Amino acid sequence: MPRGSSPERERQYEHIEESARDRGESTERAKEIAARTVNKERARAGESKTAGRTSVEDMSSGRRGGLRSGKGAQGPTYDQLYEEARRRGVKGRSGMDKSELQRALDGRRS
Repeated sequence: MPRGSSPERERQYEHIEESARDRGESTERAKEIAARTVNKERARAGESKTAGRTSVEDMSSGRRGGLRSGKGAQGPTYDQLYEEARRRGVKGRSGMDKSELQRALDGRRS
């Protein structure tokens, strides 16, 4: 957690991390999920100095989790897949649709 985080965000981080571990995620992955979720919520609430476009403009992580928890979940959004492809250096990503991005990323998982 960033220095100066509120007690509420500390509790939120711990809760998310514990939930991820309960779902079978590794400790490191659980910490990453918790940190990303809390950082997004801090950005949406104006509690961070900088914020990415998807953190502020995208739906809240709570809403996304609610939509994905039911039957027929569609997985990551196009924007999330595109950002992951950009981070991994996938060539030709700008011309890909959601399913193509997913296939390109699935082929690069290690």
